[in-house]
Amino acid sequence: MFSMTGYGKGEYKQDGIELTVEIKTVNNRYLDVSMKSPKIFNPYEDTVRTLVREKLTRGHADIFVGFTDKREKPKELAVDENAARSYVEAANRLRALFPELNYDFTVTSLMKSPDVIVQGEAQGADEALVGALQSALTGALDSLNRMREKEGEKLAADMLSRMDEIERLVNEIAVRAPMVAENFRKKMEERMREVLSGVEYDVSRLLTEVAVFADKSNIDEELTRLKSHIAQFRSICREERVGRKLDFLVQEFNREANTICAKSNDIAVTNAALALKNEIEKVREQVQNVE
Repeated sequence: MFSMTGYGKGEYKQDGIELTVEIKTVNNRYLDVSMKSPKIFNPYEDTVRTLVREKLTRGHADIFVGFTDKREKPKELAVDENAARSYVEAANRLRALFPELNYDFTVTSLMKSPDVIVQGEAQGADEALVGALQSALTGALDSLNRMREKEGEKLAADMLSRMDEIERLVNEIAVRAPMVAENFRKKMEERMREVLSGVEYDVSRLLTEVAVFADKSNIDEELTRLKSHIAQFRSICREERVGRKLDFLVQEFNREANTICAKSNDIAVTNAALALKNEIEKVREQVQNVE
């Protein structure tokens, strides 16, 4: 089991390239990746996202890339033609305004003018730099997953302990449930005796009312499903990617608990069912942190 929250860092230092990748993840229903990096890596965002999808299935991931390239690389000189043309036009206007001055504007002086010659790398992110990015990213993802796995173990332990409490409450309700109809019969019988003051009453009518009540308040199916859900929950917790499964299963827990509350005509059952709902809600909150 993995938590959706974590942090990982990966580094690459070799052959003059120093590159660092940091990843921070938080909860999110689906996988969402945001990358902040120098522009030189913009064409490789799809490569980054593909690697992330191999390691993560849910959560919001912020990726930060920083690098220093100390390699000696060939440079290329680019000419900003618009800037050069502007300098030439300005020189010609000055020559027309001041013909008495010596005109010594040359190509060499034009090259020395600001912004006319732009120096840049001969290439963008070359194969070595892209390889460094992939290596550092893989290291960051592995570091992130180690942290998320540790957090996931803690989440699993907490949820399983709450599942023990849920099972205890379900068993408590199961013991109490058969007594509800019998208690209802006794109360009805006492009331009829009080109201009728010794007059004979129709016992079959009383038994019919008790039978109808017992049918409406019967929660055997709900208790059976809850016990099945508990077993499924424990089984799923042994898997790695469990968030969506547990999210659906907790909804089913809530459905059964709500039905028990609705059918209950017994204060003890109602109190236990409310405590059950409270524990289920705590589990639901934790499931939102699980991938």
